[in-house]
Amino acid sequence: MTCLADDIRRDLLDREAFTFRHRLMGHPALSLENLGRVIPALPPSQVFYSSGKLDRGDNFDRAHVEHANGLSIEETIETIRTSDSYIMVRAPESDASFQPLFRELVGDVESLIRDRRAGQKAHGAMLYLFIASPNSITPFHIDRYSTMLMQFRGSKDVTVFPQWDDRVVPSDTREGFVAHAGVRPVWRPQAEALGTTFRFAPGDALHIPFVAGHHVRNGPDDVSISMSVIFNTDETQSQTRAMVLNHKLRQRLHLQPHPVGTTPWRDAMKSGLWHTSSRLKKLMRPPRRSAPAPQGIDTGRPGDQGSRVA
Repeated sequence: MTCLADDIRRDLLDREAFTFRHRLMGHPALSLENLGRVIPALPPSQVFYSSGKLDRGDNFDRAHVEHANGLSIEETIETIRTSDSYIMVRAPESDASFQPLFRELVGDVESLIRDRRAGQKAHGAMLYLFIASPNSITPFHIDRYSTMLMQFRGSKDVTVFPQWDDRVVPSDTREGFVAHAGVRPVWRPQAEALGTTFRFAPGDALHIPFVAGHHVRNGPDDVSISMSVIFNTDETQSQTRAMVLNHKLRQRLHLQPHPVGTTPWRDAMKSGLWHTSSRLKKLMRPPRRSAPAPQGIDTGRPGDQGSRVA
């Protein structure tokens, strides 16, 4: 393990939340100087920022629209200690300074996945960077992926809930969210007692399982800087397909399918059915007609005018 410490609970990956240590303190990519250079240079589609004065029930996905802080990203970075703001950066590894770190983290994660026999690859792996004013709140939400969250500056409390508990998020809501059907899990204050709160500081890390609900409160004493690596495994991809099938069964046939996450063999069967159905739909689509290539243009396809054919 290069980035994650050896005390990590490999057997609990995507089963329970747990804390461990990371080995990235002092990494040059995460220095304030480098962050101040990288973040303003990234495309706006990768940088989201808002007021940090949010409630647990606010819509996390639209906070940058509904709770704008009225500042530019440069002003937000400069005043982050006092402006009650929150910055989220998607895929900072698009900058060269983050690429070695990203590759090493993915290597560690794939080692964990293989040890847990949940597959071989970290599918769709990506980094997220979070910079937050003291006392700022990340509202309750669930994610369509697994997360390893690492703290670098400041402190925070992260409350994580059981991933398949319908008292936290009902099955039909979870399925609709995973299926990208415009459904958003709603915070239920009565579920608070079901969560486990993890308090951690620089050097600490936390695993948040696939679709496990969580909310965050940053500490009062300092700016919080943290980073997560997100990913899916063969297992979570299979569970995703099973949830999408359940959603379709509810919406189209008005059935009440057995929830995903409690019976592995049933989930695997549903995943296989959805996978087969999706492949059949693709095979049955009529082929698209491509326009004939202009005379003399090399298309690289044998038989086209001007293509190179040995």
